[in-house]
Amino acid sequence: MSSFTLDGADVAFTEGQTIIEAARVAGRFIPSLCAHPEFPAHGSCRVCTVLVNGRPMSSCTTKASEGQVVESNTAALNRDRQALVQMLFVEGNHFCPGCEKSGACTLQSLGKELGVTSAGFAHESPTRPVDASHPDILLDFNRCILCELCVRASADVDHKDVFALSGRGLHKHLIVNAESGRLADTGMSLEDKAMTVCPVGVILKKRQGFSTPIGARRDDVQTPRQRLEAGRKP
Repeated sequence: MSSFTLDGADVAFTEGQTIIEAARVAGRFIPSLCAHPEFPAHGSCRVCTVLVNGRPMSSCTTKASEGQVVESNTAALNRDRQALVQMLFVEGNHFCPGCEKSGACTLQSLGKELGVTSAGFAHESPTRPVDASHPDILLDFNRCILCELCVRASADVDHKDVFALSGRGLHKHLIVNAESGRLADTGMSLEDKAMTVCPVGVILKKRQGFSTPIGARRDDVQTPRQRLEAGRKP
């Protein structure tokens, strides 16, 4: 097999794999938010940016090639990732102690991994709607980080097109793809793939919040890095 080096260690890859795909197979952790193994990458969050032969490139969209020298765990890259995560925290409402996804939130666990201990920027404190119209599902748009995973899951796997992104730049936001804008007026169900892909606490099952005690939650037991190094899904 061909190989490249990641932070000085050889990583084997097969033709067509991206850098982050090969790293995950090898049990090597590269921080990411929007990269999902079941969907083609599109580099939304840039948290997975690495240096490839000295040039910054997103590891989820860059194909692995023989002899590449890839750097991920550097002080400069981790500072940039920390700033990106901090900006996501202040852009929306991410009050972790009051969030049902706490302990199983990719943004929260990545913040811990990167040593984020303060906001770093002024909070924008946006006011976005909470949609409780569906009998089984709650949507809290205040927590959305625009990763588009729910949009892609609903379109490509569920074939329902329940979600979409609207607006541009600072005004870009997640919407429900119904004339009323209400989730109750879509065909979404608890069995949909879109229910399970959100990395934060936007899409939640009703009547199941805070059901797992602190200490037994997903990221209390093992961090994403520890799960990957143990051969499990990050």
